[in-house]
Amino acid sequence: MPIQLALQPDPLEFDSDAALSRIRGEADWIGLRFVREVSHRRTVRNGHPEQSSLSLEQGAMVEALIDGQIAYASTSDLSDSGIIEAARKAAALARASAKFKVFPFSEAQRPRRTGRYVSPRRFELDFLDLAGFTDRLIEASRRLRVSDKIVTAMAQASLVDTQVRYVSSNGSDIDQQFLMVGQHFAAIARDGSNVQQRSLNGPTARCWQAGPEAFDWEHLYVECERVGREALELLEADNCPDETLDLILAPDQMLLQIHESVGHPLELDRILGDERNYAGWSFVKPEDFGSLRYGTELMNVTFNPTLKGEFASYAFDDGGNPASREHLIKDGLLLRGLGGLESQARLGLPGVANFRSAGWNRAPIDRMGNINLEPGTTPLNDMVASIRRGIYMEANRSWSIDDYRNKFQFGCEYARLIEDGRLTRVLKNPNYRGVTVPFWNSLKAVGRPEDFQAFGTPYCGKGEPNQVIRVGHASPPCLFTAVEVFGGGA
Repeated sequence: MPIQLALQPDPLEFDSDAALSRIRGEADWIGLRFVREVSHRRTVRNGHPEQSSLSLEQGAMVEALIDGQIAYASTSDLSDSGIIEAARKAAALARASAKFKVFPFSEAQRPRRTGRYVSPRRFELDFLDLAGFTDRLIEASRRLRVSDKIVTAMAQASLVDTQVRYVSSNGSDIDQQFLMVGQHFAAIARDGSNVQQRSLNGPTARCWQAGPEAFDWEHLYVECERVGREALELLEADNCPDETLDLILAPDQMLLQIHESVGHPLELDRILGDERNYAGWSFVKPEDFGSLRYGTELMNVTFNPTLKGEFASYAFDDGGNPASREHLIKDGLLLRGLGGLESQARLGLPGVANFRSAGWNRAPIDRMGNINLEPGTTPLNDMVASIRRGIYMEANRSWSIDDYRNKFQFGCEYARLIEDGRLTRVLKNPNYRGVTVPFWNSLKAVGRPEDFQAFGTPYCGKGEPNQVIRVGHASPPCLFTAVEVFGGGA
């Protein structure tokens, strides 16, 4: 039987237009964002099904603007009385806090927009046969266990169907529909006290917008066997040396490097200090935009929510701002921050359409979308050939970065030594450390468009109360010079 994800109540039973008509008089301006999300998750460990979950979340967020102050109230009670109560609560909060506002907002921060977005997919979720899908995960788990030394073989998949409708009293009407998939395949190998893990692109990297067709099982089986073999290789590998070496990072590790040392420090609400109690500040100052040499001329970073299939692609942010591709860093020069219309108004700086919420019960804040390092021209083989002694690393295993997103150290799952222009021995426990701006100013080569790979993670945390949101990152492999690498535990 096909998978049945059409859980009741049907989203058509909630009429956003009718709900807005009942509350539009509660404030100078009022907005209503309805979110419905169906999540399906399956996990197989060592050939046995471990988790099979299906969940539905739906509710509405009402935002009210009174005397230049915006306030929010959410509800899962989608009855007329529930929506009216939420609207009155938001209005009361806006009215009470208006006398203490730090900045006077207006409808300019909630522009009138209309439009629709549907993420790419060939098939809907009802195309999927659940029993067959679980059998595929069991087979993937079996393929990971290439040896009795593989003590844990995990195959995990998620499918998420999200619908968002945003309407407002000044005429906004935006409908966005997202179908997203994620996968995680990992093998843990043990020989006595020596334990090593190898996964397919790291713990959270394989997430994107697509339907069930995204699971190319025959290819995944081959990749699972490779992952199992590499876990065994790590058991026999030498420890990563403690040296200063040239370093090549694979795209699945560039995900983390971009996320922590570019994405988070450029968030305008963090620069404003809004996140200091929880997620920290940033070393970036307002005056750095247009003047800070963030990296070498090879560093071109874009905010690109228009890239088809990347995990955080969309047409509008949750404040109704149309999304477009923008350079954050061009030829190494810092140009633009990650801030929605509210933060742009407060700082007087250009930003992007990244005012995003994690769900129906969270207010939007400045978040990453798709933050990508644009391709260069250097083939990976040429990077390797240019190095007398260096190291190549794949797949993030651990991360640590200070509250200002400045000093960092990251660990990877798998590495190869580079000697006299050739990849040689496998190395275990590879780690590297650096400081953000000097590190990016050591960028020596950026891979070609054909080596450009997109990844994503559903686990970016920020905000009070906490919001865990989906972001995407894409990059080719990159070469950095004179980086401090070290072995041992991460």
